[in-house]
Amino acid sequence: MADISVIIPVHNGEEWIDTCMNSIAEQTIFKTDDLKIEIAVYNDGSTDKTPELLKKWEEQFKEQGVDFVKSGGKTSKGVGAAKNGAIKISTGKYLCFQDIDDIMLPQRIELQWKAATSRPNAIIGSKILRVPKDSTPRYVQWVNNLNSQQLRNQIYTSHGPTLLMPTWFCHRSVYDKVGGFVETGRGTPEDLIFFYAHLDAGGTLYRVEKELVVYAYHAKAATFSVKRENIWQVQLERLQKRVFPSWNHFTVWNAGKAGRRLVRSLDPENLNKVVAFCDVDKNKIGQHVELYCPIERKVLVKLPVIHFTDAKPPLLICFKLDMTNGEFERNLQSLNLIEGIDYVLFS
Repeated sequence: MADISVIIPVHNGEEWIDTCMNSIAEQTIFKTDDLKIEIAVYNDGSTDKTPELLKKWEEQFKEQGVDFVKSGGKTSKGVGAAKNGAIKISTGKYLCFQDIDDIMLPQRIELQWKAATSRPNAIIGSKILRVPKDSTPRYVQWVNNLNSQQLRNQIYTSHGPTLLMPTWFCHRSVYDKVGGFVETGRGTPEDLIFFYAHLDAGGTLYRVEKELVVYAYHAKAATFSVKRENIWQVQLERLQKRVFPSWNHFTVWNAGKAGRRLVRSLDPENLNKVVAFCDVDKNKIGQHVELYCPIERKVLVKLPVIHFTDAKPPLLICFKLDMTNGEFERNLQSLNLIEGIDYVLFS
């Protein structure tokens, strides 16, 4: 039985396998003689040279005394099934998730293992480096600078989980408690669904304050197979299940397209809790918004648009961060509200 299993799903990964495996082989954790590391790979129906390259690395790791186990299927079942497949053949007490197109920096496993030993109920993440550099600056700025409270609060933004999946490290019991990743195939935000299930089961979050993973941005990345609409629906479902039951009323910040779409998508019980839109647009303030349902051929709701300073919490903010040169953030800060209590970001 291993102490730590590196979990690697791979589909047509020949372009990245050598770089990824080299980064694993260079981990400082291998200098700790009393820890046993295992590489567990699931080949998800690859049609390129992935099998041959995995065989080469299996032999190389075994020569170094590192167990390398692999499994796979002839047809691709998606990332969720591939992760579950790799975990099924693994034996590690701790799981270190690694995407084949990303790179571990040398201290990754060592530092995350040290963090995890005192946090058995946590998903452990890390900061990231992005390649190509500056390809997604807003995202990198956000994910690397969230504080401990924001890790739990800002879980409904378009960025997805506040701990980036390719940086996850956890005790096996965290995975077992959730019951694995959903296996509904390509286009499913399986990491976000697992992330929410972990929080709903009382799980915690922790980030190592160091860049430990080089996260690649490229056209072939699996993340591009997940439609924003699918993520939005998962987020809305949890918002209605976990947040709104404790709100008797709320105001939606954004009388534009995003805010109207959100209100129109609410179930009847939560729709009745919306008392107003708020905004900064002088052309909208003082007006009323009628949301019409073409299917039922009736107005669902008619809501006033008020200035954001007149809005009473709680607020559901349907506005993306870092898009207005700090103007929105300054407006929000001026209200002296507490995130997670007085307002929730949904963007």
